[in-house]
Amino acid sequence: MRSLKKTRRIQIIVLAFVSLAIATGLIGYAMRDGINFFRSPSQVIAEPPSPSEVFRIGGLVAEGSIVRGQGEEVHFSVTDGGATIPVTFTGILPDLFEENQGMVGTGRYVNGVFQATEILAKHDETYMPKEVIDALKEQGTYVDPNS
Repeated sequence: MRSLKKTRRIQIIVLAFVSLAIATGLIGYAMRDGINFFRSPSQVIAEPPSPSEVFRIGGLVAEGSIVRGQGEEVHFSVTDGGATIPVTFTGILPDLFEENQGMVGTGRYVNGVFQATEILAKHDETYMPKEVIDALKEQGTYVDPNS
């Protein structure tokens, strides 16, 4: 009788571990396209990603770089003070998007141009994403607006 209880416990424990492993594998498989790495323009220039890799780029919108194209197409450049990357985006830009302001874009780097599928802008006068601040500090171009 006792060995039957032990056998059942072992079966339940093994089944729980197998279920946990399968669940972890399914979660990892589902998230494979949902994880986007952040890069600054300097990092993109130093190690260009493959054209199929989706990632986030952030920095300041370069002054005088915003050019409106046909329809909703917009061309501009993003910089971290050390490097500048040209960006193309088709869609409606956030209301707070403007030159010399922080932005983060999601997309692909193809033939030297970042093709953005999504653009995010700061939400008040002083906010900038942490990744953008870190990249600007690395280049020595960050100015704290509170000082």
